[in-house]
Amino acid sequence: MRLPQARLDQVLDRFREIEARMGAAADGAEIVRLSKEHAELKPVADAVLSLEKVRAEAPELEEMAASGDPEMADLARVELEALKERIPALEHEVALLLAPKDKDENASAILEVRAGTGGDEAALFAGDLFRMYQRYAQTHGWRVEIDSVTEGEMGGYKEIVAAITGDGVFGRLKFESGVHRVQRVPATEAQGRIHTSAATVAILPEPEDVEIEIRDQDLRIDTYRSSGAGGQHVNKTDSAVRITHLPTGIVVTSSEKSQHQNRARAMKALKVKLYDQQREALDTARADARKSQVGSGDRSERIRTYNFPQGRVTDHRINLTLYNLPKIMEGEALDDVINPLIAEDQAARLAALEDEFN
Repeated sequence: MRLPQARLDQVLDRFREIEARMGAAADGAEIVRLSKEHAELKPVADAVLSLEKVRAEAPELEEMAASGDPEMADLARVELEALKERIPALEHEVALLLAPKDKDENASAILEVRAGTGGDEAALFAGDLFRMYQRYAQTHGWRVEIDSVTEGEMGGYKEIVAAITGDGVFGRLKFESGVHRVQRVPATEAQGRIHTSAATVAILPEPEDVEIEIRDQDLRIDTYRSSGAGGQHVNKTDSAVRITHLPTGIVVTSSEKSQHQNRARAMKALKVKLYDQQREALDTARADARKSQVGSGDRSERIRTYNFPQGRVTDHRINLTLYNLPKIMEGEALDDVINPLIAEDQAARLAALEDEFN
């Protein structure tokens, strides 16, 4: 993609303007705002400068390649050939940085996994999915904190909600939202027949500063006795908290030992859900992306099938089939699925950028 010089100049001009304003700013809030924009623009400005430097070297090498000194000309031609190979890669890097992106790309996230159709087997599968994401988070150095859990009667989870904290969590996990289907022989199946069950996964962004107004009169707060793991303390005290946001009907829970901590965590979860709802309502581009093949956040859409007898995982949005199911379920090979989804999304964003330039 040939990037318009005017667009590249615009990036550099804005970056230099921010640097100048940062040096003169005295107001704390303005310094924070400028620093954030500076951090966002710096990778783009660095990439543009690298591209311009390489482009500027080309005419000089072409002149040397046409010189009368054979040895010098041969060296220049070799360097020029290498330069011409680098330019498209640098242009692609700059284009990706300029392409429209999700403003919550680098945010932490809330992970929700719920058993779907399939009874006890669905709860067991929900447990397997949660452990997959938990192990995947560990490989990336992210922190996982469970906010609430309802265990299945035979194991696994009817529902589990956790916060995953780290850099770029939402950007890597956002394509996991949807219905995950499993085909396998349940442990409770005496005849050895393959059953099909499902679990739903939701990934919600958790920005650092969620500015959502919540009025006290819009809330119903209940305390109850947790039925999850936790021993005698959980079973004997009404420490779990359930908050219902009356205008939207959104319900959040937290069931750790401290009622005070549970209330704080539930309010945080409520803000995240209201923020996600706001994203859906106001960001039409994001809503369109969710309806498309890769970017869909529709919780009712079947996105992936895990076939245990064949050791096969199929992502239906990009027609990707892999035969390394055990490693994917361990979290160590989940990137084999996530990376192609990200690449497909990048291609769509580049196409949108190209349309903008044309």
